Amino acid sequence: MTASYGSLTDPVEHLVVVDDDVRLWVRESGDPTGTPVLLVMGAASSGVVWPEALVERLGRRHRVIMWDHRDTGRSTRAMDVAPYALIDLAEDAVRVLDALGVDRAHVVGMSMGGLLVQLLLLDHPGRVRSATLFCTGPLPGAPVPEEVLPAGAEPPGPSAELLAMWARLGDERTADEEMAFRVAHWQLLAGDVVPFPAEEVLALERAVVGHGGPQDASSATAHARAGTDGLARGAELAGVRTPTLVVEAPEDPAYPPPSADLLAHALGQGTVRVVAVPGMGHALPSAVLEPWGDVVTAHLDAVDRATVTP
Repeated sequence: MTASYGSLTDPVEHLVVVDDDVRLWVRESGDPTGTPVLLVMGAASSGVVWPEALVERLGRRHRVIMWDHRDTGRSTRAMDVAPYALIDLAEDAVRVLDALGVDRAHVVGMSMGGLLVQLLLLDHPGRVRSATLFCTGPLPGAPVPEEVLPAGAEPPGPSAELLAMWARLGDERTADEEMAFRVAHWQLLAGDVVPFPAEEVLALERAVVGHGGPQDASSATAHARAGTDGLARGAELAGVRTPTLVVEAPEDPAYPPPSADLLAHALGQGTVRVVAVPGMGHALPSAVLEPWGDVVTAHLDAVDRATVTP
């Protein structure tokens, strides 16, 4: 049972069975009569990393669905029992929609979640009402146009400082050391333009641990160890016809500029637009939530106005 307050309902949790080895924790909230929005988080992060203020804002007009990837939160710690590939995580999104009876959804992907959404655009376009991609780049194999990068230039990768920190994800730490590491990690990801809310991030990480328990070394590195077969499909993105928003994060150290432009050029012409959120890095601190929300809700509203609900 859910308690109704106008058009909103209390969050409802589900356990979606993938197979004998994998269960996925799923939560839906917001307006149950609104068009669904599926939130796809990045690597090594559970669904509760989505800021609650953002989820609540989207929930004013949408049925908001998020879930814990395998090896995060309350979903199965699967990698060491049933190894999987990143493409399996994309298929998990379809299983979540199926379990909740959702035919089509707006799909929002951050970082690794953005790569998974690109796979959905290629393999399940009928399930995606619109796509929003941010803090990510195109799937491998996408063309590199000279108007974005000089001929022969390689797309930029994560900063050396960030790579060094990622190499320590599986290190043993005390509980206090782990919290300090997580806050330092988010501070590096967020960049140094907008104010970094250390206490806010600490509270978020405490909520993450309260939700799914401490993350062991195996789970912390599971997505980095996931198979990458089937990802080199960037050239196929030119055939995408789903309305897609690419949100540029100018201060992102993981997918630095011109990652957003490379992604936009890879996608089907006439289906994509790019909007920058000034000062945004590879994170969603409170300072960027309002401008990010303005951009994304405008995109969702425009698609809903132009699309007849099935």
